[in-house]
Amino acid sequence: MSSVNHYENFPVASLLCPPHLRAPIVAIYHFARTADDLADEGDAPAASRLDNLQSLRRDLLAQTVNPDFVSADWAHVLRPLQQQIQAFALPLDLLLALLDAFEQDVIYTRDQRRYADRAELLAYCSRSANPIGRLLLHLYGITSTQALAHSDAVCTALQLINFWQDLSVDIPRGRLYLPQQAVLREEIAFARQLMEQGAALVHQVPGRAGWELRLVVQGGLCILDKIERTDTTRLRPRLYAFDFVLMLWRSLWMQKP
Repeated sequence: MSSVNHYENFPVASLLCPPHLRAPIVAIYHFARTADDLADEGDAPAASRLDNLQSLRRDLLAQTVNPDFVSADWAHVLRPLQQQIQAFALPLDLLLALLDAFEQDVIYTRDQRRYADRAELLAYCSRSANPIGRLLLHLYGITSTQALAHSDAVCTALQLINFWQDLSVDIPRGRLYLPQQAVLREEIAFARQLMEQGAALVHQVPGRAGWELRLVVQGGLCILDKIERTDTTRLRPRLYAFDFVLMLWRSLWMQKP
């Protein structure tokens, strides 16, 4: 994990991922990655980006109603996803929440809009980040209220860490995630608090996935350490070989609360 960015902490085709879950995880990843690229990549105007995201949404819904429906534009993404929706009863509302977040990204960037406060930003994270964790827990059959809360904390923390490390990239692009009147050091501390709050999830996820999650948590905390020592409005922090050794060591010693 070179950074906490986009969906790079998604365990796609990981050696630690159980073989029977690789297909649904890859299908979810490609759906999220496609939608994220529609919102972010290239030089298309905002209206075109929103049209494409709406087209993806319409075809996802049409395919859900009629499994024989074949999308003219998104079949390469939606057909594999539909197979996994049927095989694993993936919650449609979580997939639609991701699309809501990507559309919000386009609108906020177009309008150069700042998040009013932390609560508004967390509401965005509940659509942009938390559905990923909940979809993965669904695949593992983990449904407890406590586990879902821990997952939300970890996913939101990862999203916030991504924001705070990428200020030098996002600000020139018109992505203004830092809430109005916010103090960055306080937002960094809040992200750390969330990550530590959700870290108990590593003991609730079984087997190899739990070990991968340990590395994700420790990677996020390691990047937070670097953000605290870096002016991220000018420079994006990097992880080096020693950092990965430290992350692995710390992951081995994560204790149950």
